[in-house]
Amino acid sequence: MIEYKNILFCSDFSEEAEMAFYHAVDFCQRYGAKLHLLHVLHSAYKYMRHVVDEYGDPDKEEQVADDELMNQAEEDLKAKYGSRLENCAQAVFVVRVGVPFVEIVRYAREHKVDFIVMGASGSSELNKQTFGSTVENVARRAHCHVMAIRNPELAFKLPG
Repeated sequence: MIEYKNILFCSDFSEEAEMAFYHAVDFCQRYGAKLHLLHVLHSAYKYMRHVVDEYGDPDKEEQVADDELMNQAEEDLKAKYGSRLENCAQAVFVVRVGVPFVEIVRYAREHKVDFIVMGASGSSELNKQTFGSTVENVARRAHCHVMAIRNPELAFKLPG
């Protein structure tokens, strides 16, 4: 029998992440699992906490991820999803800084995650051009199952 104890939901606050959230909560309820809600502030720098993300100051090209920025991102994560965690036994809100797929895989390994749920495509076109699809990279590198949730309204239309 399949049993999930730790489910990781990854959010970039996109429409598809919203769809993935509903699935993550459903799995959390079915299995009585702990739900980890993760947002990664995108930084292309390996050892520096520069953020190229929605939290960046529009007047600056880059911003350093200090405690204030990290706390703001965590509060946004809680505000967006916290009140909708019906019947989830445990929930943890986490914000990390780095290359999203690397931080997602790292977090999943550190916390013995059994199952990762995320939107099939996110909000960052820059990230796709630079690193490829985050979900694709997570699926290739994760030690556990990865579910990519697609919004049916955004489905590819075949020509003709």
